[in-house]
Amino acid sequence: MDHKGRLKKFADVFEGDHLDALLVTHLPNIRYLCGFTGTAGVLVVRETGSVFFTDGRYTEQARAQVQGARVVIASKPPLAAAAEWLVENKGKSGGKKPRRLGIESDHLTVAGRTQLASLLRSDFRLRETRGLVERARMVKDAEEIALLRAAVALGASLFERALEVIGPGVRESEVAAEMEYAARRAGAEEMSFPTIIAAGMRSALPHGRASRAEIPSRGFVVCDFGVILTGYCSDRTRTVHVGRPTGEARWVYEAVREAQAAAIESVRAGVSVAAVDQAARKVLKQKRLARHFTHSTGHGVGLEIHEPPRIAAGQPEILRPGMVITIEPGVYIAGSGGVRIEDMVVVTEQGCEVLTPTSKELITI
Repeated sequence: MDHKGRLKKFADVFEGDHLDALLVTHLPNIRYLCGFTGTAGVLVVRETGSVFFTDGRYTEQARAQVQGARVVIASKPPLAAAAEWLVENKGKSGGKKPRRLGIESDHLTVAGRTQLASLLRSDFRLRETRGLVERARMVKDAEEIALLRAAVALGASLFERALEVIGPGVRESEVAAEMEYAARRAGAEEMSFPTIIAAGMRSALPHGRASRAEIPSRGFVVCDFGVILTGYCSDRTRTVHVGRPTGEARWVYEAVREAQAAAIESVRAGVSVAAVDQAARKVLKQKRLARHFTHSTGHGVGLEIHEPPRIAAGQPEILRPGMVITIEPGVYIAGSGGVRIEDMVVVTEQGCEVLTPTSKELITI
């Protein structure tokens, strides 16, 4: 990836936020801007040149990965090293002193902010920022989309293993373990999140992580899973039914499938995320199931499993080509069970492309 070009472009943009420098501490944002994939680092972004700080554990890794920024290997924690460097170099930025320092308020801890303010003394004014890098990350370039496609393909293959394992008396955790083992064997770095296998009445839990509970002889099984491959995440949900489904179960499943199809159909550049959310809820409202849909319709996916934009009512974001989002309506009826169907899509000018393969017909086991 052209991290050097990405970092330069970003440095030019954030000046409009009345900052002289930005201190990037959130590791996914650091990776996005300069390519570093380690677990300890701080990036100072300036128009006149960016500097990346890490410790001796990452000497070779930083020198190999970091693009567009000078690498400083410090003998102290990266945040302290960055603060000391800023003080020492406050008058060496082409006549423009970086006294207005932006911090990532969503990611810097209170203790970190206190330490930073103490080290910087009165030479700098800390300015809280929110989502500056995340907004840049919302629209994926061609290389990112290719990586997401690969992650989606690997993740989707795990569903076949789930279908081989799911059955009455099998523990949810056993199904998750088999899927996660298959993911590792296929080359996944790790799972995007703890695998959700929720069966029977537990399928009414939107985030019912796999437990030691046994799959009952009859009922829905919600399977929500994803992998990280080359740093990028996938996210997918399918719901199957063990035993012969009742007429009501089929009706609920088809309602969710129809709601998801309506939301996908509404996705295109220029449409608000709130309109996409409304498209799904409108269908479920007609079916008198809207009150059982208790979460947003989707979210962005990329270097993190949950990224902006949030596909929900009241959100002002307008979809743009290159955004990669999930569409995942669900219905959860306490004491009975639940259904969720989820796909990842890429926004285009004319509509969207569904990345997640395989049919969404109700599978019975």
